[in-house]
Amino acid sequence: MKFTIYQNSRQGPRQYNQDRLAYSYSKDSLLLVLADGMGGHRHGEIAAQLAVKTLTDAFQRLALPFLSSPAKFLTDHIQQVHDMIENVTQADDLLESPRTTIVAAIIQRGFLYCAHVGDSRLYHFRDGHLLFRTEDHSIVQSLYKKGMISKEEMATHPYKNKIYNCVGGETPPQIDLSNRIELVEGDTIVLCTDGVWGFISDQQIKEILHQNNDIAETTTKLLDSAEFAADANGDNMSAIGLQWGDRQFSNDAVSTQLMPLGETTTIINPVTHHPNEGDDPKELSDNEIESTIAEIQAALIKTQQKIRI
Repeated sequence: MKFTIYQNSRQGPRQYNQDRLAYSYSKDSLLLVLADGMGGHRHGEIAAQLAVKTLTDAFQRLALPFLSSPAKFLTDHIQQVHDMIENVTQADDLLESPRTTIVAAIIQRGFLYCAHVGDSRLYHFRDGHLLFRTEDHSIVQSLYKKGMISKEEMATHPYKNKIYNCVGGETPPQIDLSNRIELVEGDTIVLCTDGVWGFISDQQIKEILHQNNDIAETTTKLLDSAEFAADANGDNMSAIGLQWGDRQFSNDAVSTQLMPLGETTTIINPVTHHPNEGDDPKELSDNEIESTIAEIQAALIKTQQKIRI
């Protein structure tokens, strides 16, 4: 495989960053995953970090050097994240569970597989044209499909940020698995949160991404544009940009040709917190989040052991 990839996340005007993102690759398979912790519920960043950690850990364990079923991997492990959150919510008698959206993709043997829950998106561009975009699990998208509102009204509707499907909610998530798509040299893939696409249109995203062939530069410009457009009304904004093949001849291009069969590389985007006025002093630190995730994972192992007995 040959590809060039860049990821980044910005806190924006929010008190803290609840977005989490990462990519991981072996000799013959590549995982991209992005999760947006839901700010309307306590500790959405825990759910988001658990989602990213669960998928990257499983990928490192199973993609040696490829996955037997990329589609099954995505659906199984997204469901596992939900189950882990649900188990701890019930065991600890929590009033509400941490929740997150997720969009994840596997590229293997030249094919793209994608699964998502919520309104974090994947875009697939080829030669300046949008070939595919995930469909949001949002109230306005549902109203639009039913013909109750226009596309123009979606952008200003009072429920434009409301979603009906997430990981960690009261009901099991509806995991939307897209049809696999064969990639060609030069294809561009972008995963992003609503902090990006909520403030710049699909047309603007397309124009920015095809200003030049440097995926790091264009992904950065995408985040810059969203941050500028949002101003004080913004959200956390995160994106992963990938160009397939080596068309751009970048020094940052990755080739797995010489990679050992049993090796994987994982890059988890670092979380940086810039204090804003009004920050919540009770917000969990990174160490506390990791400790909570470890407890969730341990609880799941105990549950699985009881089931076997």
